[in-house]
Amino acid sequence: MSSRGWSAGRRRAFALGLAPALVVLAVVTIAPAGYLLLTSLTPLNLTMPGTAWDFSGPHYNYVDLWDDDRFHQSAWIQVKLSAATVTLQLLVGLGVALLLNHGNWLRRFARTIFLVPMVLPPIAVGILWRVMYTVDISPLHRFMAWIGLPVPPLTTDPSLALWAIVIADTWEWFPFTMLLVLAALQMIPDAPVEAAKIDGANDLQMFRYVLLPYIAPTLLVAALFRLIDSVKAFPLIYVLTNGGPGDATTVTNYYAFVQAFNFSLWGYSSAVATLMVVAIFALSWIIDRLSGTGDARVD
Repeated sequence: MSSRGWSAGRRRAFALGLAPALVVLAVVTIAPAGYLLLTSLTPLNLTMPGTAWDFSGPHYNYVDLWDDDRFHQSAWIQVKLSAATVTLQLLVGLGVALLLNHGNWLRRFARTIFLVPMVLPPIAVGILWRVMYTVDISPLHRFMAWIGLPVPPLTTDPSLALWAIVIADTWEWFPFTMLLVLAALQMIPDAPVEAAKIDGANDLQMFRYVLLPYIAPTLLVAALFRLIDSVKAFPLIYVLTNGGPGDATTVTNYYAFVQAFNFSLWGYSSAVATLMVVAIFALSWIIDRLSGTGDARVD
């Protein structure tokens, strides 16, 4: 067989091998996304079935969103929630990874313990933190009151409710950052670390000039994943605050949920969800370009 025929056969084999996965991807991802986009172009209301395929005003939902102050507020709350959770998860994950980087038996034990929050179902995490935030039964509230530092009810205070979500989400997902950073720390060569020690570098200088350059790409990847995932805090919000008090924790996806399931405005809700998908893609592309990973080449 000629080299050209062999290459063509290999490409066909690759295509046949990828075909089932591509079909599944199209069924579970592309088709629902296409239906979401089409629905966002209609005034679909479950109380009026005739609006399902009404494309007479495809831009109306998006025009209404432009003038919807509650949508603007939900987007701003989402920005605050994402910024706080991603920042805290990176800092806590980095700090714990640095602590665990020095002990073998402790590292193996801590990996198992810290993985527990990440593998729990989100609803279970929400119920756990609902107990922690309920003043009458919370061990946290009782302990703080016992030491003379009572904590106010976090989930019912409009100025603190969002921070209650931030704390619970950080507890659940900082192990993700910790595992990535810990793996990156284990891959750092010994030579630059030993050279820095010989030159008399202190711990801060060691981190700033030796460790950080090696783990910076890992931190960026962790930040990107957590930023994209931060818009999926719906289970915590649903269980802990139900979007309240008032609209204090009504983020964008929860606002879309309210419009669809409380008011049957599925077309309007689909427009909100479509804008969220577009924003996530745009944000991911911008971060990728700023980081320079999109220009990387494999030699």
